[in-house]
Amino acid sequence: MLILACRNNSRLVRIIFCLILMHTRPVHSLLQSYPTAETLIFSSSSTTRLPTLQMAQVDKGFNLLEIASKVVPQGRIVQTAKESWKFAWKRMMTELAPQDKTGSYQRPKYSFSRTIGSKQFPIEAGRYHVYVGNPCPWCHRVRLVAKLLSLETIKGTNNKSLLEMTTLVDDPIKASRGGWVFATPPLQLSEVKDLRELYEALSPGFQGRCTAPLLVDWKTRQIISNESSDIVRMLPLLLSAKEPNESAIDLYPSDLASKVDETNEWIYRLLNNGVYRCGFSTSQEAYQQASKGVLEGLDQAETILQEQDFICGGKVTESDLLLLPTMLRFDGVYSPLFGAGGKHLRLQCDYPAIFAWLKRCWQLEGVRESIDIEDACSSYYRQLFPLNPGGILPTQVSAKSLRLED
Repeated sequence: MLILACRNNSRLVRIIFCLILMHTRPVHSLLQSYPTAETLIFSSSSTTRLPTLQMAQVDKGFNLLEIASKVVPQGRIVQTAKESWKFAWKRMMTELAPQDKTGSYQRPKYSFSRTIGSKQFPIEAGRYHVYVGNPCPWCHRVRLVAKLLSLETIKGTNNKSLLEMTTLVDDPIKASRGGWVFATPPLQLSEVKDLRELYEALSPGFQGRCTAPLLVDWKTRQIISNESSDIVRMLPLLLSAKEPNESAIDLYPSDLASKVDETNEWIYRLLNNGVYRCGFSTSQEAYQQASKGVLEGLDQAETILQEQDFICGGKVTESDLLLLPTMLRFDGVYSPLFGAGGKHLRLQCDYPAIFAWLKRCWQLEGVRESIDIEDACSSYYRQLFPLNPGGILPTQVSAKSLRLED
């Protein structure tokens, strides 16, 4: 009836038909319907001026601009499309990364504050288990501690490993909430399929974000912590349960404790969290403020590392392990995808002292085993749909392409 009533206005019919298609069928199903890149082309010779399908060499989408601009000014169409897309994008970004009223990313607070070494959770080999994911930089700092201190391989006085560690799979499609699933369910809870179910099993009624890393005490079946900085500080305590003849790096030496704490604060504020504030900003002002902070942090690190081998002096400390995950991902993700400090920045070219430190850290025993760089960088492009809606993966980043092994 609608088409017959408008048969004398073929332009209106074309617009209505396109809008009906867009609102009644998902775009992806339309594309699947025309796998050979067919385009809707409307026949002017038809007596009823109904649309017909013809083969075309070039996919012009719905051809809305060409058709609708004869009735509605192109500027109005473009502006409406931009505002609609921006509204949808902001909603998706807010789901991904909570925002304040200025469009600035607000990292969620964490719910668990238990501590290894307390009366309730004594230092004991074979008791604690940490769950991590390869792409996540917050998990990476925990993996670095475990690898550098050999916590998975050193045996305690009870002949058990000081720490058990499981690497989760990054798959938000399979996950019931969040993005982490188990390749193999935990032995202690074989029915658990993803991290949300583990949270629910160990902390019934948990309402927060199901994040990794996650440190668990399987003896009491309780969550110790899901805050990476707390876990990084706690894990070295397990070394006191080792055999006396084992030695290890002191990541938090008493004579550098205050310096490490001070350094950790600005590394987190300006760089660790700063790159995410850039990538997850939903306003220009919020992005500019975050990007300025990233540049400040890079300049501060560059100045320090021009004078010494590591960020707190002549030996590696906890601060290096907090900075390293961000710097390893910077050239492949945080600069090009998040725009941290500007998409043009490259550590290799713009910050030679940081780059030299990065290569120095890469040579430390256990660092290479702490990350799959290709998977870590490509995950951002695969999973952060609002930042990369087309899902196109750039040429893979590797230790070789980053020149870490030159």
